[in-house]
Amino acid sequence: MQLRVDKVGLSYGGRQVLSEVSFGLEPGEHALLLGPSGSGKSSLLNIVCGLQTPDSGTVTLGEQAMSGQADALRKRHMGIIFQTLRLVSALTVRANLLLAQKLQIGSTDEKLVDQTLDRLGIAHRAKARPFELSQGEAQRAAIARAVAVKPDILIADEPTSALDHANTQSVARLLIESAHEVGASLLIATHDDRLKDHFARTIVLKDGTLAQGPVAA
Repeated sequence: MQLRVDKVGLSYGGRQVLSEVSFGLEPGEHALLLGPSGSGKSSLLNIVCGLQTPDSGTVTLGEQAMSGQADALRKRHMGIIFQTLRLVSALTVRANLLLAQKLQIGSTDEKLVDQTLDRLGIAHRAKARPFELSQGEAQRAAIARAVAVKPDILIADEPTSALDHANTQSVARLLIESAHEVGASLLIATHDDRLKDHFARTIVLKDGTLAQGPVAA
C-alpha cells in the first residue's frame, strides 16, 4: 500500500517542529527516516500513524486520507513498534500477540502467532511476561506483535537506540526480514547511523525539514 506525506507542517508553542515535509513510500518499499534527536522524527512518525494531527498537509494511505479515519486505517494497515515497546506487562508474550490481533484484525490466528515467535527466535519465551525478558527478547517480542497483525506498513520508532552494535545489526535484519515475509513496506525513524548500510533509501530530516530529500544511503 502506497504512503504519501504531502507538505506536512507542525508547530508547538510558536516553534516550528515540521515544515513542508513531503515524501512517499511505495508498496513493499523500505526506507530509513534519519535525523538527530530533536529533528522532528517522532512527531512525523506520529502523524504518519495517525496518532497526531498536523497543522497543515496531508497523509494518505492508498487512496484514503488519514484525516477523519486515522484509527480505522491504522488498525487495518499498520504494525507499529514504539520506542518504549508498550508490551502489556500482565500478559505473556504469546497473549500480547493474540491481543494485538484481536484488537486490530478482530480475530486471532494462533498458528501465525506461534510461527512468528518461532521465526523471531523467541518461541521458548512465549509464556514469559515482558518483565521476565531480556532487552533483546523484549525487542523481538515487540517486532513479533507488530508483524502478527499482517500489516501493509511496518513502522518503527528508534528500535535500536539502546542496543549495542551486534544487537543493532540483528534487529535491523529482523525488521527487514519480517517486512519481507509479510510483504509490508518498512519505515524506521532513527538517529542511529549504524542502520544506513541496511537501506537503499534514506530520508534525512533536520530541524523539521527534509535536509536532502530521499537519497541513496
